[in-house]
Amino acid sequence: MRGWRAALAVIAIPAFACTQRAGSDSGAVDWRVTGGSPGNTRYSALDQINRRNVGQLKVAWIYHTGDLPPDGHSEIQATPIVVNGLLYTTTPALAAIALRAESGRLLWRFDPFAHRARESHVNRGVVYWADGGDRRIFFAAGRRLYALDAQTGHPIPTFGDSGSVDLGVGLGRDVTDAYLVSTSPGVVYKDILIWGTRVGEEEGAAPGHVRAYDARTGKIRWTFHTIPWPGEFGYDTWPADAYKTAGGANSWAGMTVDTARGFVYIPTGSASPDFYGGDRLGANLFANSLLALDATTGKRIWHFQTVHHDLWDRDLPASPNLVTVKHNGKRVDAVAQITKSGLVFLFDRGSGNPLFPIEERAVPASNLRGERAWPTQPYSLTPAPFARQSIAEADVTPAERRRFRSLRHDGLFTPPSREGSVVLPGFDGGGECGGAAVDTQTGVLYVNARIPMQTGAPRTGAAVYAGACVACHGVDRRGHDRAPSLIGIGARLTPDQVFQIVEHGRGFMPSLADLPAEEKRAVIEYLLGRLLNEPLLANATHRVHPKSPYEFVGYERWRDSAGFPAIRPPWGTLSAIDLNTGEYRWRIPLGQHPALTDTTRPYSGAEQYGGPIVTAGGLVFIAATMDAKFRAFDKTTGQLLWETSLPAAGYATPSTYAVGGRQYVVIAAGGGKLGTKSGDAYVAYSLP
Repeated sequence: MRGWRAALAVIAIPAFACTQRAGSDSGAVDWRVTGGSPGNTRYSALDQINRRNVGQLKVAWIYHTGDLPPDGHSEIQATPIVVNGLLYTTTPALAAIALRAESGRLLWRFDPFAHRARESHVNRGVVYWADGGDRRIFFAAGRRLYALDAQTGHPIPTFGDSGSVDLGVGLGRDVTDAYLVSTSPGVVYKDILIWGTRVGEEEGAAPGHVRAYDARTGKIRWTFHTIPWPGEFGYDTWPADAYKTAGGANSWAGMTVDTARGFVYIPTGSASPDFYGGDRLGANLFANSLLALDATTGKRIWHFQTVHHDLWDRDLPASPNLVTVKHNGKRVDAVAQITKSGLVFLFDRGSGNPLFPIEERAVPASNLRGERAWPTQPYSLTPAPFARQSIAEADVTPAERRRFRSLRHDGLFTPPSREGSVVLPGFDGGGECGGAAVDTQTGVLYVNARIPMQTGAPRTGAAVYAGACVACHGVDRRGHDRAPSLIGIGARLTPDQVFQIVEHGRGFMPSLADLPAEEKRAVIEYLLGRLLNEPLLANATHRVHPKSPYEFVGYERWRDSAGFPAIRPPWGTLSAIDLNTGEYRWRIPLGQHPALTDTTRPYSGAEQYGGPIVTAGGLVFIAATMDAKFRAFDKTTGQLLWETSLPAAGYATPSTYAVGGRQYVVIAAGGGKLGTKSGDAYVAYSLP
């Protein structure tokens, strides 16, 4: 019955018959996995679109998903895959869809929430697997992993429970009440489907153990305990009973497969809670680690931990890239891993030996009760960091320098503190989920970085407004478009009514319930223009008090009163790094802050989410920036060759493919982050 009900959630065009096969169209070139290849190179051998003609690119088709939520706030972070002329991806409402790759025409749509409560989270793509005529799309929504028929979108009834499995099963303890979803697609090796999860970042979070499933049946084939159990390697890097209660150390960013070796490379995130480790003293393997596992058995081959006892949410943010480099006169198969802190670690793919020097450096101690920050942290000495890692008072906007002096700022590994600490790069990086691309012909890695800093201190009301409200209501609070004026709001609404809007949202304004209570109070006082003597509203949401003696007060992107990052630009960059030598080929600002409309200004760089791809046509394509532009650069020089405006910011990584001898480049224009408007479009470009 459950399989029959799920099938009703599919919208299909009956006349469609999928007859094209791999190789049946000599002009067809697929983009079969989100990373372009199992090695996550994000490289294409296509060169029809090239340096000489990229300026002629035009919109080939636009597909609107039509499922923005009622409040108008959503995102698309998915990279479409293309197989046999069909494009597979997901929508803001987490439906899986199949389109004709040359026209954008919808073939089928599967809604996983047709018969259950709808959930909301980002999704970065789907997985394709085939064995003869059995062709499947795997994707996750909420905590369920689905197997769909690639031709029809119908669930595969023999997979798991009528077409899906519960990702909360098989973790070794009950996680019914814990947050657990999947945001990035897994990988396949032969008939094994390997999948990671996103879990909570607070006390009581689910563990991030990695599971491998049978691609046909959905049964678990192996499990790797990222928080080791008794008798397993790494168990002694945690307190004795941590495996029973500790959370995190999960792989949320995606994985990479070396099909020749049969290895899977898995980057992991931090242990929970993110910013206080008094109850998880130790190095905390295998959090913040690059794992090389036997893809068939899950056996550990090697690992490298990039952060010991993480207190900064320094998850490894992206799938690693496989590349062959020339090292000491020899060709070496390598794996490159970018980090939130802006470092690139390069390892021998088989042994795990670093190809460039790594140094354990002494870092500042914590002054929090019960905390013991690890005394050293690993630094990759080559290449040089691709993101800014240190800051002086002169780097801060003049109006914010007094606050800067009140915060702790002891470099890259400044631990959390009672007075508040500067985090640079910010909690999101540096390197982020869009990942890097590598040119397989030259060994050059292309990586973008977001620079703005963050703090771990409570914000003033003005700072909260600048970070959460200014994009809609304006610096002058007079509003625009659908956003009302907030001038004199205290004469129209009571503090309780203002709180209800902040807490629950209204109209197209999203809820700000995730703000710490003290920041809600601060922004309400800022809007009302007076201090509140009464408690912050008796009906406020009660916060769960953790066991630890400290509570994290919230993520703050540190902006000045005008809404700009409180650090001198550039606020975003794109770099080309030669992995053969570790030297930079070029580094440029990427994007322009939307408020800087004077076209005579040099590029400021902009905050960004999403990554690049690189092609044999000599091009690097990237959207990612909050100015809602899609750009192509000369991969050799970094020269901007083409740019166009998207209907919403493209916070995703593009893909490129060919159908019928014609090359296309496609990007999701979903917006929704960094105060920008949301969109529901996929836009494909080609030559006239």
